[in-house]
Amino acid sequence: MRSIFALTSLSIAALVVAAGPTFADTDTGTVKERIEHKADQAGEKIKDTTHDAKVGVTDSWITSKLKIALFADPRVEGHEVHVDTKGGVVTLRGKVDSAEAKAAAGEITKGSEHVKGVRNDLQVVARSNRSGVTASDKDIAKNVQTRFSNDSKLKSVNVDVSNGVVSLSGEVKNIDASAKASEVARGVAGVRSVKNDLTYASRSSLR
Repeated sequence: MRSIFALTSLSIAALVVAAGPTFADTDTGTVKERIEHKADQAGEKIKDTTHDAKVGVTDSWITSKLKIALFADPRVEGHEVHVDTKGGVVTLRGKVDSAEAKAAAGEITKGSEHVKGVRNDLQVVARSNRSGVTASDKDIAKNVQTRFSNDSKLKSVNVDVSNGVVSLSGEVKNIDASAKASEVARGVAGVRSVKNDLTYASRSSLR
């Protein structure tokens, strides 16, 4: 008799446990979902941080990659674009030729990998002297090469110009030097954009 009573009690207890979520499902389920969501977010954050560390992503690396991208886009019509990155948040300063150029710079920055935020402080100032735009490809190449020759890190960079688009090839020490090459070339009168095909040894050389 006691055995039958014990078995009956266990069966009832099992049914109560099984039925429990039916009357507390909403609250318990919501809390559980929130906990799982937070755990997933934390996991993703850790994963992203680990990935960034593995590839050597730093603020300096983000800045250099952005300079290369900005000076490669013909929409960003301005030679005085300065990029600063802190904690993954990028600040753009300097002058561009139009509101469209400012917007394009912001879009490029926002869409770049590892960028966590963008502060676009670029000023729109129309250039008064556009005589440089008519410079020949030959003159542009000569002027870019002259500027490179004055920098020991850029002396070995090969320069080719077609319709105002400067193509850079060769090898430099690191991504900082690659970004500087784009910046220097973009600052030459008549240059519309800079296609940077430079290679560099390692991201770990960034400091």
